[in-house]
Amino acid sequence: MIIGSKILFFDTLSSTNTKAAILVRNEKPPEGTVIFADFQTSGKGQKGSTWESEKRKNILISIILYPESVAPEDQFIISMTVSLAISDLVDKYIPGCRIKWPNDIILNDKKIAGILIENSISGSAIKSSIAGIGLNVNQVDFPENIPNPGSLKQITNIVFDIEVLLKELLSALDNRYKTMLYGDRKNIRLEYISKLYRLNELSRFRSAGSVFEGRIRNISDEGLLIIETIEGRNMTFSFKEIDYLS
Repeated sequence: MIIGSKILFFDTLSSTNTKAAILVRNEKPPEGTVIFADFQTSGKGQKGSTWESEKRKNILISIILYPESVAPEDQFIISMTVSLAISDLVDKYIPGCRIKWPNDIILNDKKIAGILIENSISGSAIKSSIAGIGLNVNQVDFPENIPNPGSLKQITNIVFDIEVLLKELLSALDNRYKTMLYGDRKNIRLEYISKLYRLNELSRFRSAGSVFEGRIRNISDEGLLIIETIEGRNMTFSFKEIDYLS
């Protein structure tokens, strides 16, 4: 077992990703080391956003990885791998979750999980990768400023055992990570694309202040989103360049 062979538990941290980065810098823990916190005072989301969570209600972890076989230009494979692992867990209880590019997990049109991948690149190699995961489990009340939040309990009306769910998540992550390291990465990419939220559905988007209609068709090799407009033109977007409307 790579992921989950060592788990560090904390009652409160400013951010599990921040703690993981400090450990990598000062100690270089074994690959697969997991930092788990009951509560974060300054949880980190994508592009400087925050991740808010009630204490002891959800899974808040960061995983330390050393994916040396992944070239920097292929680093999005890490995000795809982690997204699929979370999907594996969620589908076990409630089938039908989707991945909202780049790596939000959506169930019943609600965001139940978010991922933050922070890679340290040196020259032509990824020196380390920290995969932060926030999975909403038993929380049912969310701040009004969070768009479309949801949780497993909110959707199923079941109270989940956090420790059991954590073990299952780490097992799913370990399986997917080993496939990324030693298996067929092409299949990871294809499966990720097949799970994309609103894939091939006519939807409205906003980019650079303009609203347009189109269909999500693919992901570029670098992990950029490819949308085909209703005029038949393919447009490529990086994260934060595009908003989903309806």
